[in-house]
Amino acid sequence: MEFNVIVLVVAFISGAVASVVGFGIGSLLTPLLAVQVGTKIAVASVSIPHFLGTAYRCWGLRQHVDRILLFRFGFMSALGGFAGAALNTCATNTSITLVFGVLLIFVGVTGVFGWDSRIRLGKKRSWLAGALSGMFGGLVGNQGGIRSAALLSFDLSKEAFVATATAIGVIVDLARVPVYLFTEMHEIRQNLTVIGISCAGVMIGTIVGMQYLRNLPEQFFRKIVSAAVLCLGASAVYKCFN
Repeated sequence: MEFNVIVLVVAFISGAVASVVGFGIGSLLTPLLAVQVGTKIAVASVSIPHFLGTAYRCWGLRQHVDRILLFRFGFMSALGGFAGAALNTCATNTSITLVFGVLLIFVGVTGVFGWDSRIRLGKKRSWLAGALSGMFGGLVGNQGGIRSAALLSFDLSKEAFVATATAIGVIVDLARVPVYLFTEMHEIRQNLTVIGISCAGVMIGTIVGMQYLRNLPEQFFRKIVSAAVLCLGASAVYKCFN
């Protein structure tokens, strides 16, 4: 009972955070559920509330999606993901996680201190950012943080940023959720209660978070995203040495 209450609270927070910064549901919920069911089943289970929250957020912000960036970035991100998955077999988990963490720390620090304005790629170079984010996502399995870090280099409004990142996330979920349902259906059925609680928390958090997004000043929004990316990177580096 106590664990379910914790899941509800964390799911609410993750949905609210994702509505503001464009990622966070998987980053917060997966480690929590992994304590109870193991990492493999946690990833499959969290994909369901992740898809629901992401799809709702995408629908609510659909008019703000940068379609050109979505096509270029999303397509190259998919190709980069395949390359990253292939490279994963050639590198150690520790080295991959360390590179991932250092990269996010760099992006986070430049954003927090306002240096990111000097590192703007522009839409014409979106293929490069998409390929790199997809590659690191394939290497470390955390697409959301990498995707948001890459999108920070584009001159997007806060609505366009979250909407475009969310639309890409929906595409990824549409590809992976059916696979999880097919391969892990028995285990998912055994955890329907905690999945249902996660879905409820994420949806409520998403609705609340989207209300706050409207009131955030643009510059403050970018610093919040940068700080979230920085924390994710620091967490990854910490895990390498512990």
